[in-house]
Parts: sequence; C-alpha cells; structure tokens
Amino acid sequence: MAQPANINPRIIEGLYCEALVLADEVRAAFDLSGRIDSAIAPESVDEDLARVALSCEALRTTTRMMHAIAWLLNHRAYFMGELSEFQLRRHGRLPSPQPDAEADRLAMLSPPVRELVGATERFYARLMRLDREWRQRDPHAPGAIARLRERLEHRVQH
Repeated sequence: MAQPANINPRIIEGLYCEALVLADEVRAAFDLSGRIDSAIAPESVDEDLARVALSCEALRTTTRMMHAIAWLLNHRAYFMGELSEFQLRRHGRLPSPQPDAEADRLAMLSPPVRELVGATERFYARLMRLDREWRQRDPHAPGAIARLRERLEHRVQH
C-alpha cells in the first residue's frame, strides 16, 4: 500500500505558485476582448457553436482553477496557524472535478487553448490525489461524531 501524502508548507507553496501561473494563463486565454479568432480553431465550421464551446470551456477551466486556488489557500492558512486541522478537514475539501470537455467541442478550440485546458485538468487531478491521500493519512482518528461526543462529555464533567 502506498504511503499517504505528507503535505507540507513547501509543497503547498510550490503548488500555489504553479496555480497562480496557470490561472494567469487561463485569464489571458479567455479574456478575448475582440480577439476571439485566436481561441477558435481555424477549421471550425460553425462560428456560433465554436463561441459556445469556448464559453463553456472558459467557465469550466476558470472554475477548476478557482477551486484549486481556494484549496491551496486553505492549506496555506492551516500551515500559518489560521485554521485548525479539524477546520481544514471539514471545510477544505477539494470539490469533485467537473466533467471533461466534450471532444467535439474541444476540437473547435485552438491548439494552445486545448493544451491549457488539459494542463488545468492535470493540475487539478494532482491536487485531487494529494487531497485524497492526505485525508486517508490517519484513518483511525475519531470521526466528527466521536469528537463531538468527547467534547460534550468533557463539558458535562466539568
């Protein structure tokens, strides 16, 4: 069985920097401001469908990166002592990824945009693995109900 992930501040900072760079690339790619032709594949037959595909991927990709950055910020807060491990485990969960882009829609986008979408999907998958393994780190720890019972018993006794 593989050793569970040991997330430390150095790993989180490296991932955070990588996430910021990716998020900036995503912003630049989808901030089209009159240059939509650069994001759509030249061979796209229907420009309206290509615009819809671009809008869908822009929303999906930016959402993915914002979830990733939020997860990383929660871990940074934990390592700075601003969150307890209990709070991090309870509220710092990484949401399940959105469904992958439909291949026919993705084909309507330019190769650089397709590559960027793939890079964000791979980055998110790495974070999902880290989160899953970190949460399995101490499987024998008492669950939330057991901790609540312990706190109640402690309050009643004192």
